[in-house]
Amino acid sequence: MNLKPLVSLLFILGALQFFACSHGENTVPSKPKTPDTLKPGEQFSSTPIWADEFDKPGAPDPNKWTFETGGNGFGNNELQYYTQGLNAVVDNGTLKITARKQTFNNNGYTSAKLVSKNKGDWTYGRFEARMKIPTGRGTWPAFWMLPTDASYGGWPKSGEVDIMEHVGYDQNRIYVTVHTDAFNHLKNTQYGRDTLLRGATDNFNIYRVDWTPSSITGYVNNKKMFQFNNSNKGSQEWPFDKRFYLLLNLAVGGDWGGKQGIDDSAFPTTMEIDYVRVYRYAL
Repeated sequence: MNLKPLVSLLFILGALQFFACSHGENTVPSKPKTPDTLKPGEQFSSTPIWADEFDKPGAPDPNKWTFETGGNGFGNNELQYYTQGLNAVVDNGTLKITARKQTFNNNGYTSAKLVSKNKGDWTYGRFEARMKIPTGRGTWPAFWMLPTDASYGGWPKSGEVDIMEHVGYDQNRIYVTVHTDAFNHLKNTQYGRDTLLRGATDNFNIYRVDWTPSSITGYVNNKKMFQFNNSNKGSQEWPFDKRFYLLLNLAVGGDWGGKQGIDDSAFPTTMEIDYVRVYRYAL
């Protein structure tokens, strides 16, 4: 039997799979993956230790979320002003964060950013949200984590975890990324993955990371797409041994979100969150 045609076909298929997984605007291939299993004795709680199901209409729960306000570009030349409650409401079982084309405090757009800082802060755990992301070129929605205490210094020294990031000009692509002092986009060394998700803006999807002392693993609809491993070389590479908090926001424009301009006809546009749940990590 002549195996050359079969070998050639397998090589082509492997190459196609590699480029489909590793291509991305804001990512480079992650470190070599390890088996997707917890170590002996490691586990996550079967029920959430913290959650918001967004089942009470009105303002987001002030015991769980704080509005971060302002319009200073947030280090990315973003164009929105984050308001205090004008752009986020719980209605019909979901949290709705809406970006609008309107002038507010000298900014041309308004939106909202909710943070759990000092109301929901954890070291390790499983972090999950079921969300429907907005349409519109120029939008930049995210579900992510930042350090509560910045123990290793200012960004990016104390780390960042982007559980779900999306830019409106690339409608069906989802990103998971980590940033550290050694690995960040300012040095073009950040670690992340992107994946194509057909109908990403039409349907609710589940975005999650599992964070343990040895790795941060990202999932879309419970399918593993990313893993970043603890190199045990110190905080420059792994600052992820301190407590972090959650953020939900919908930015407009910016260095990445606005790279291909803004379609003003897309506004208002809304990011919907069905739930956010956190599960305890235990050894």
